[in-house]
Amino acid sequence: MVKVVVGMSGGVDSSVAAALLKEDGYQVIGVTMQIWLPESRQFGGCCGLTAIEDARKVAYKLGIPHYVMNFREVFTDKVINYFVKEYRRGRTPNPCIRCNQHIKFGALLEKARGLGADFVATGHHARIEKGATEGRYLLKKGLDRNKDQSYFLYTLTQGQLSHSLMPIGNLTKEKVREIARDLKLPVAGKPQSQEICFIPDENYGAFLKDYLSDAEKPGPILDERGNIIGSHRGIIFHTIGQRKGLGIATGEPLYVIAIVPERNAIIVGPKEKALADELVASELNWIAFDKLTHPLTTHSKIRYRHPEAEAIITPLGEDSIHVKFAQPQMAITPGQAVIFYDGDTVVGGGTIGYTAKPGTTKMDNRKAVKSYG
Repeated sequence: MVKVVVGMSGGVDSSVAAALLKEDGYQVIGVTMQIWLPESRQFGGCCGLTAIEDARKVAYKLGIPHYVMNFREVFTDKVINYFVKEYRRGRTPNPCIRCNQHIKFGALLEKARGLGADFVATGHHARIEKGATEGRYLLKKGLDRNKDQSYFLYTLTQGQLSHSLMPIGNLTKEKVREIARDLKLPVAGKPQSQEICFIPDENYGAFLKDYLSDAEKPGPILDERGNIIGSHRGIIFHTIGQRKGLGIATGEPLYVIAIVPERNAIIVGPKEKALADELVASELNWIAFDKLTHPLTTHSKIRYRHPEAEAIITPLGEDSIHVKFAQPQMAITPGQAVIFYDGDTVVGGGTIGYTAKPGTTKMDNRKAVKSYG
């Protein structure tokens, strides 16, 4: 019997994933990862005490073993420290991508293989298929386009994909809930968590202040000409494209168009200045092929909820590419991920570094903003 470890978050998706695998004849072991439990405050999310209890109830209902495994140290090292470091640099990271890469399909998969399991499984809305001709494992969008999570999984390697299962990828969210109700699972009506699991109440500032002694370091808000038009309480509280919360009264809406950490400055401008049609990305991972060797037209996504846009991607070196969009995109944000699609197949992706405004040739935003005064 094929053994599979299911990462059970206490939610309906991972619970139904475990149920479907058991129904298909797998030897299922449920594991809830204890990755974040601050001593200073009660923690919820996908790995807190409530999640553990909900996962345990589901496992009991399904008649499968359930274990809680401590991944706090690796989570702190690979996710928390990365998150804090990126914000200090004036960038906006995506910790869910990092967690999938290093925790769920990294440390958990390694633990599962050590226990003799053939696979690790999750409740992600995405699909893994083996290509008919090239023999590569492919990552595809989930059937439910409103819940598709392939964006967060672009870092998966061929080795990780070959030992991973995503049983609900061919189901809509409503169908998942219907199965949970039919099986009388105790989490059938549990709402889906939207926030980052380790940020209580989505209060990024409060969280970062626990790690950065200079988090609330006031600095200038500058216009494009370098004039001081306001002040901010810390660059960690701002991101590219932000309009609200600037505390500036002007005749037109202003948006954050650049963050300059070495000057502790925020640069603002009108909406059109928040548009860019080029970027450079690095920390690349390719799924559909081994390496990008020539320009390729793709549909690219610069944020999870951002619509895909046609773009040409061109290799620049061993680990960087140039992305040229057919139309300018709003608030391309350094630190976020850009994912490339061919239809419903994930070609690959990388981390956004620098951008260029429409009609310019500059690819280094940091050089551009130094001229602001």
